[in-house]
Amino acid sequence: MFSALSRLPAKFTIFRFLRPNYLPTYVALIVVISAGIFAEQQNRAVYAAKMRASVVAELNPIRSKLEANINGDIQLVRGLIAAIATEPGMNQKRFSDLARNIFNERSRLRSIAAAPDLIVSLVYPLNGNEKVLGLNYRNNKEQRAAALRVRELGKLVLAGPLKLVQGGTGLVGRFPVSLPNGGDSNRFWGVVSAVIDVERLYQDSGLLSPILDIDVAISGLDGLGEEGALFYGDNRVKSADPVEVSVFLPGGAWVISAVPKGGWIDTPPNAWMIRSIILLGGLFIVIPMFVSGRLIGERKRNIQVLEHNKDQLQELSHRLKIALDASQIGIWELDVSSGKLLWDERMKELYGLRKGASEVYENWRDALHPEDLERAEQEFSNALLHGGSYISQFRIRLSRNRTRHIRAVGSKYIGAGGLEKIVGVNWDVTADVEKNESLEAARGQAEAHSTELEAARHRMEFNALHDPLTALPNRRYLDEILAEKRTSAATHGLASIFHMDLDRFKEINDTLGHAAGDEILRHAAQILRANTGESDFVGRIGGDEFVIISRNGGVAEDDAARAQRIIDAMSVPVKYKEQECRIGVSIGIAHQTGPEEELTQVLVNADIALYEAKRRGRNRHEVFTHSLKTAVFKTKQTADEILRGLEQNEFIAHFQPQFCPVTLNIIGVEALARWDHPTKGLLAPDAFLKTAEDINVLAEIDQRILEQALFQSIRWEAMGIDIPKVSVNISYHRLHDEKLMDRLSRMVIPKGKVSFELLESISFDESDMTVLSNVEQIKSLGIDIEIDDFGTGYASIVSLLKLTPRRLKIDRQLVIPILTSAKQRQLVASIIDIGISLGIDVIAEGVETMEHARILKELGCHGLQGYAFARPMSATDLANFVRERRWLAA
Repeated sequence: MFSALSRLPAKFTIFRFLRPNYLPTYVALIVVISAGIFAEQQNRAVYAAKMRASVVAELNPIRSKLEANINGDIQLVRGLIAAIATEPGMNQKRFSDLARNIFNERSRLRSIAAAPDLIVSLVYPLNGNEKVLGLNYRNNKEQRAAALRVRELGKLVLAGPLKLVQGGTGLVGRFPVSLPNGGDSNRFWGVVSAVIDVERLYQDSGLLSPILDIDVAISGLDGLGEEGALFYGDNRVKSADPVEVSVFLPGGAWVISAVPKGGWIDTPPNAWMIRSIILLGGLFIVIPMFVSGRLIGERKRNIQVLEHNKDQLQELSHRLKIALDASQIGIWELDVSSGKLLWDERMKELYGLRKGASEVYENWRDALHPEDLERAEQEFSNALLHGGSYISQFRIRLSRNRTRHIRAVGSKYIGAGGLEKIVGVNWDVTADVEKNESLEAARGQAEAHSTELEAARHRMEFNALHDPLTALPNRRYLDEILAEKRTSAATHGLASIFHMDLDRFKEINDTLGHAAGDEILRHAAQILRANTGESDFVGRIGGDEFVIISRNGGVAEDDAARAQRIIDAMSVPVKYKEQECRIGVSIGIAHQTGPEEELTQVLVNADIALYEAKRRGRNRHEVFTHSLKTAVFKTKQTADEILRGLEQNEFIAHFQPQFCPVTLNIIGVEALARWDHPTKGLLAPDAFLKTAEDINVLAEIDQRILEQALFQSIRWEAMGIDIPKVSVNISYHRLHDEKLMDRLSRMVIPKGKVSFELLESISFDESDMTVLSNVEQIKSLGIDIEIDDFGTGYASIVSLLKLTPRRLKIDRQLVIPILTSAKQRQLVASIIDIGISLGIDVIAEGVETMEHARILKELGCHGLQGYAFARPMSATDLANFVRERRWLAA
């Protein structure tokens, strides 16, 4: 029996912790553990994403340099191929003279070989490559497949890296050479192979850099992309979940794989810090809840005991005397009529009186705490007056400034002899009071902590949906709006969406710093708030992009007026550190046509309108229309075709001769860009220049036309055709390029043989130091400067004196009317006189009739260009035109 009783406390303890008052503690514990696991996973995911982003950032420059270096080296050979096509029977000396011109110290070309009928008979440089001569690709098992593939495909095939016959390893680009066979057919002549030094290519592209923090592997042997074999690096990189990018090469592609040195790190550096924070947070939540549960259990048990005592009061009355003797309860009795008071010894102990001391009412009253005195006496008086039960609780003061909580219970009755008496008990409840106070404090602390958690949750939700800089809703908030989680057309009306982009913001960021940019963004946010209502959505969704969603029913006039107010407000200069910052804003507006139209589509339409606003000059607003959507898609299609055309080398140079009005000799040619479109045929610049400028490839087209013009100039000279000068157009964006001179200095440009034509519409502001510096450096390279389309732009006498061009060209709009207009003839004569007085040759464009030529000759014009003598033509047609002197027939 006793052994069974000894096991009861442990069993009861286990069941006590399974009571409902501990349930919130267990729920909180589960939530904390789940949150910790989720945070751990998120931390690992974020760290892995950062590592991959770091690898991509280090890998992209290598990929770009590989593409640029290989494409640049391959492009150098195309001119030689054109020369071979015109001179298929050239000898080794002639081949070496032409090949020497394309070798320079910055290329990685190792050698060039020509193989008529797939047998190598020409090579440059000859020294060190003698073993290549006589190589028959048909009999060489390592190179036969690639050579035959060139003949079958009729286009460039990139092979390697492979071991070379003359020793070493190289990347070989093989070009097919075809000769006209009469009619529209061509005859396969052979191949021209350009060998690129692989080690120099790796070095120049950064693959061998000692500070590289990634391991790299390259696959795609022979330009076969993902299907090609690995030729650089270790196979372990490919199997380690690498970051992969493609290197697009002429005739193929490579795949670069990369991982950090040492491999991916699974555990983030801050893992233990995050775990510690979660552990501490969990303890702050779980421990108070556990303590609260325990105190609540104790309180329930106390209440149950009190109720049980009440029910058993009558039953225990007989045992009360024994219980009182053994208890700590003090008993008192008062004779109401005589005022005689009796206390037992326990009562005296409670009130700090000596044993045997006489007890009087004043002993009780004087011991009461001053704050409880009036209430306690009132409760006792009420019991005497009304005869009800007496229950009171109060504090008494003891020696040494101690305080004791006393609970008093009593009742009035008629005693022996009919005397009214009141009897009661007192006992010390200090421990209960202090425990209740602790419980109340714990409950208050738990409530305060819960309030803090709720506030933190609201702050986290706000931060997740708002931009910290401007306090505007962010892209995530916008996505919820677009999904109509917060608004709907049925309850708020049709929507109008304003998509805005700040103009000149990047310039402020680059010149004054990000602090100035942040100030501009906050200023822009204030303007948008000031021009929107409380029901409108205003958000910052990107660097300098903002969106307004207004539920105004799609009223176009109201939207246009609001957009103009925003544009006007944005145009006011903003002061930052004593400097005025000027920005603008381009706005695209789209209206929801019906409740069924999704807001995501309306935002796309607003983005199209924003693109049109930027295209039309910025700092304006445009409203979306379906015709605008069609035009934008057409422009995008043209842009995609231009990029494809650049990849396929479809942009070619045509040449229009210029003639001396006196001798009718050719004094030069102008190189003009043409697009040899695969389906639309030969296109003039009007079809593509504007779009090319929008997508920032105009400088690339200019560069390619310049390279072709230089090559054709050398080719004509080799053919014995005298072309004194070649004029090439140069765009304003290219003239503004700080790296222009580096590119020009790497090219072989004969002095006095090339001139750059600058449009007169370019404003030569003295403050544009880059443009003026580039113009002066261009002259120092022996390249002449010409002013094109003179009479239609900004050029003045001061501009001519400042630029000192070699020639200026009168625009055809001024030349054509001189046959019928005396005023127009006098204007042209004045321009020619100005040119003569300044020592500048004058060329007239638009010479369409021989009468034009006669008048311009009489006016003293130095050169003529127009359809009366010749139209723009290909380089081969121009060579035949000069040989046969066809213009004399005109």
